[in-house]
Amino acid sequence: MKAISFTQHALPIDNPQALIDISLPRPTPGPRDLLVEVRAVSVNPVDTKVRVGTITKEPIILGWDATGIVREVGAEVTLFQPGDEVFYAGSIARPGSYSEFHLVDERIVGHKPHSLSAADAAALPLTSITAWELLFDRLGVVEGTGEGKCLLITGAAGGVGSMLVQLARKLTRLTVIGTASRQQTADWVRQLGAHHVIDHSQPLLAQLQALGVPEIDYVASLTHTEQHFAQLIDVLKPQGRLGVIDDPETLDVVPLKRKSLSLHWELMFTRSLYETPDMINQHHLLNRVSALIDQGVLQTTVGEHFGAINAANMRRAHALIESGKARGKIVLEGF
Repeated sequence: MKAISFTQHALPIDNPQALIDISLPRPTPGPRDLLVEVRAVSVNPVDTKVRVGTITKEPIILGWDATGIVREVGAEVTLFQPGDEVFYAGSIARPGSYSEFHLVDERIVGHKPHSLSAADAAALPLTSITAWELLFDRLGVVEGTGEGKCLLITGAAGGVGSMLVQLARKLTRLTVIGTASRQQTADWVRQLGAHHVIDHSQPLLAQLQALGVPEIDYVASLTHTEQHFAQLIDVLKPQGRLGVIDDPETLDVVPLKRKSLSLHWELMFTRSLYETPDMINQHHLLNRVSALIDQGVLQTTVGEHFGAINAANMRRAHALIESGKARGKIVLEGF
């Protein structure tokens, strides 16, 4: 089968060897695995971080978002059957989805939305799971509640932010404030439903005060947390909650004490990495997202379609992710 891999550590993405086309044997499913024929994938910041940060001499297949068709099932599979159209974000501990055929545990797979193309659906799984878990599992917001409270989302135009804005606006009563630093991205965040958009390259407190929002109940810090950390502490209400998904080199949490602020980490790979008892929650979560898409409540967050799934196009996608200028998700479709 065709696949895209890397074998050399930390090559710049403009080097043709940074990602290469290879051929591998078709894998065989384990007891709870689905063998999926991949139709489309999307690219996430984690893809670029693993490529740059992993030292290896063996081919590593990146990619976690995918849509495709189930071709084979393991002996203990009960949730799917061959022919089902699925979408999912795979385990970071297993080979990725930049391949014609891919193995994934059925407990982290959902039924693809009927109303979306393969490419549009591929944009959704990893960011939907991250945003959902961050909002409801980590920050503790309850669906249908939040009247009179505010959620600040830093980096709201990215993949996770694009889903989090929608989930918070459609499924809660929170006032949703997103940050974006360019007119194009600010317009995108408003289109997705944010009540207000402010510029994270400017002081946050003054902009919030100008909106009549002097304090924030919940903050979802999606990017550059280290850079904004002191400001986020300033704008949070006493006993507020701060959720983080990125990878700051260090965070001094002592300043949280004065306000009794709580810090919540979200990594959507945790359940599959440790095979937690509630791992199947991601199956249910994706099915819920799929239903909300088909009902017109949520929309796909595709920003760019980069064509066929091959190394040249994937290098272009990684380059855009690394530039920090991506809006929504980058998708590739078909081998």
